[in-house]
Amino acid sequence: MFEIHCPYCDEKRPEIEFAYAGEAHIVRPNAQDQGEMSDADWSQYMFIRDNVRGEHCERWWHQHGCNMFFNAVRHTVTDKFVMTYKMGKSRPTAKQIADAKK
Repeated sequence: MFEIHCPYCDEKRPEIEFAYAGEAHIVRPNAQDQGEMSDADWSQYMFIRDNVRGEHCERWWHQHGCNMFFNAVRHTVTDKFVMTYKMGKSRPTAKQIADAKK
């Protein structure tokens, strides 16, 4: 079992308290655009995600803790969490990710 740092609780907690909530930074089309989207475009938005081998921005939910969603950079091969950050923050730059690994 590994531990995940919750940026809201500001502590590491066991992985069983958390739930994966999908790829981070996916922009939802606004209501007007949704009505004008083709079925293929809507399907692309709903189901097609990056399947990165390496560092990947993800959304996580502290389900059995503070009940907050947050973003994380996780290495998909090693399962190591590089960093976590609060919702609403921009995707970290390569330099910020590199600094977090130190």
